[in-house]
Amino acid sequence: MARASEQLHLTPQTISGQIGLLEDDLGVPLFAKSGRNLELTDAGRVAFGYAEDIFKLGSELEESLRTYPAGGRPVDFRVGVADAIPKTVAYRLIEPATRLPEPVRIVCRESKLDSLLSELAVHRLDLVIADAPIPPSASVRAYNHRLGESGVSFFASARLIKSLRGKFPACLDGAPMLVPGVDSAVRSQLERWCEANKLRPRVVGEFDDTALMKAFGQRGAGVFIGPTVLESEIKFQYRVKTLGRTDEIVEEFFAISVERRITHPCVVAITGAARSRLFANGDSA
Repeated sequence: MARASEQLHLTPQTISGQIGLLEDDLGVPLFAKSGRNLELTDAGRVAFGYAEDIFKLGSELEESLRTYPAGGRPVDFRVGVADAIPKTVAYRLIEPATRLPEPVRIVCRESKLDSLLSELAVHRLDLVIADAPIPPSASVRAYNHRLGESGVSFFASARLIKSLRGKFPACLDGAPMLVPGVDSAVRSQLERWCEANKLRPRVVGEFDDTALMKAFGQRGAGVFIGPTVLESEIKFQYRVKTLGRTDEIVEEFFAISVERRITHPCVVAITGAARSRLFANGDSA
């Protein structure tokens, strides 16, 4: 109590009185004496968790007001990106939100899909971009907005391609392969496709971060896959060549929101641009 009073520049009696008033109002004790010290009760630990959220929101409010522009408050757009989504795809999907007439401040989070859905459920995120729809096991009231789909292309460095034997896809048999992590929706499709084509590539790397996977591929560590819709961009950025492509492996992309009917201007911009430009040649209904 004494240390808290020093940090808050209040007397210990004032703090004790405020805690007492809060306990009376809540109807439960938040602290219990342990010798000369105070310890949180079970109810106190619950209250502490909520207090942390309250102060976090207060800090976000302070930061938001600190960046308040003279011409008006920017639209905060809080978007979560599943870590299985390629960074290039994430950028291409989110970028249209930066071209709205009103100023936009993007807050981007990257994590596992289930974690992002939890944040969406309590309105800490406006949108989640994922490579799969909401799983049936998720206890979240939200809606899938399908953005589109793409087949996949296989890429490798020029040096690695020279060492491979045969035409595509036979050249993949025994070839070093870099694969997406197990949380990626495309991983199981890739494995089934290889099995159906009697291919046994030699998996030399597994990556949750697809940008890191491509960086290894650029250095000749192995063959890797990417959305065909971004084939030219991947070849240019990573200086690799295309081995081949298939539509039997499909990467899908979804915008997940708590809105059944999209009204947020940034989400409207994202879904519209994805369906009319990025995935215009695919089925994005």
